Amino acid sequence: MLIERALLSVFDKTGLLEFARRLAAAKIEIVSTGGTARLLRDSGVPVRDVAELTGWPEMLGGRVKTLHPKVHGGILFQRGKEGDRKEAAAQGIVPIDLVVVNLYPFSATARKPGVTAEELIENIDIGGPAMVRSAAKNFESVAVVTDPADYDAIAKEIEATRGVSLATRLSLARNAYARTARYDGEIATELERLAANGHVTMKDAPNLPQRLHLALERRQTMRYGENPHQSAALYVPAGREATGLAGAKQLQGKELSYNNLVDLDAAWALVKEFAAPAVAIIKHNNPCGAAEQEKLLDAYLKALACDPVSAFGGVLAFNHKLDAATAEEVAKLFVECIVAPGYEPAALEKFAAKKNARLLEIASQYDAPELELKRISGGVLVQDPDRHELDASQLKSVGERAPTPEESRALLFAWKVCKHVKSNAIVFAREGETIGIGAGQMSRVDSVKIAVMKAQSPLQGTVVASDAFFPFPDGVEEAGKAGATAVIQPGGSVRDPDVIAAANKLGMAMLFTGVRHFRH
Repeated sequence: MLIERALLSVFDKTGLLEFARRLAAAKIEIVSTGGTARLLRDSGVPVRDVAELTGWPEMLGGRVKTLHPKVHGGILFQRGKEGDRKEAAAQGIVPIDLVVVNLYPFSATARKPGVTAEELIENIDIGGPAMVRSAAKNFESVAVVTDPADYDAIAKEIEATRGVSLATRLSLARNAYARTARYDGEIATELERLAANGHVTMKDAPNLPQRLHLALERRQTMRYGENPHQSAALYVPAGREATGLAGAKQLQGKELSYNNLVDLDAAWALVKEFAAPAVAIIKHNNPCGAAEQEKLLDAYLKALACDPVSAFGGVLAFNHKLDAATAEEVAKLFVECIVAPGYEPAALEKFAAKKNARLLEIASQYDAPELELKRISGGVLVQDPDRHELDASQLKSVGERAPTPEESRALLFAWKVCKHVKSNAIVFAREGETIGIGAGQMSRVDSVKIAVMKAQSPLQGTVVASDAFFPFPDGVEEAGKAGATAVIQPGGSVRDPDVIAAANKLGMAMLFTGVRHFRH
């Protein structure tokens, strides 16, 4: 299909001038609107105003300029149909073969602090999406470009062939409809911030909107899902740069698997709890060791010491740049993946011989809170992420004795780790290091017993954290019998008095947090 006439109407003018010059050099007539036309004309690019094409001026403050039969007729008429050609000619409609449009920045406007209702409404693009949809529908005759990143490839194709191939036009149409679908979804969600009480005003956005529009695009295909007979892929929010683990850069190693990414996400979420150098070792989505120390090497060695057998083939996360000394120790262990906010060059050299070890570099900045989604048959469960940070003022000492300062520090560390262990979760710890972890049991006392069994170091003088209340005294009794001297738990059981009495009998301090951290 030859390109003879192009309509250019964009808000984001990145790369547009060079693209337009290449179109003009290919003897393509350019029709344009408003600011786009002014930019091209002032830069010496021949351009025809859309008002000249339609015979109508832009009106209503720019709300109406391309909503005209001579625009949409020129885009929509089917070149291969004799009836369409005759009707277009009778109405003075000329074909528009290339439509280059990007939309008003609605999302960016919605994110502006103090945005007004008027600003939000006026940044809803009408003419742009209408032209995009028209051109995309008629992709057999028209090419539509909505992303400046495509300008160079389209210009090269036009320069080589004087046209745009059907395969390219179909691909562009898919992108165009994905863009307008995402745009409409953003608008539908953001309009929930408007209130109509005689006049339109802004209100706070709901945490859980009435309509949740997800626009995702495939970033990476996995070798397989949780098991080899399952297919899987990584999807990221469309239209913006990937962040968090999904945007991490792989520096070394073979292709990531579905399970790798699940475990890496769990590991990264855990180490982000800490400011001082911290390490988490994850196996099957549960920590088998975690530590926070003054030096990253010490944190790694203490995390490894918690359960060195389970750490074999594990996934590691570091919250500080990985240094050479720590890398040298890590390289002694078989690990599947490592994620860190950076690596010293000498650290990368230590891993160079381990070609299969996957190394990921992740941006260390705080990730914006996102809703958590979980599929069930016939629907999707949505919740706020569990980003609760315990405040010391929330703690309530309920035993006959208060914890010592050393016990308090160990309890707070254990509580942070426990939040990331599958429920029922029990964590034995000393200050800055886990000693034994019990995860995912149907009975809380069994989680205590497993944590005791898994411990590689003596438990005498440790503290214990529980992600939810003890329903019976037996869990506390088992922890005390193993050597724990203090407990941190949410409280709230009807048997709290019996549980507290058991702790008092064993001389254990006990803190209630009033907050539960189930993780299913």
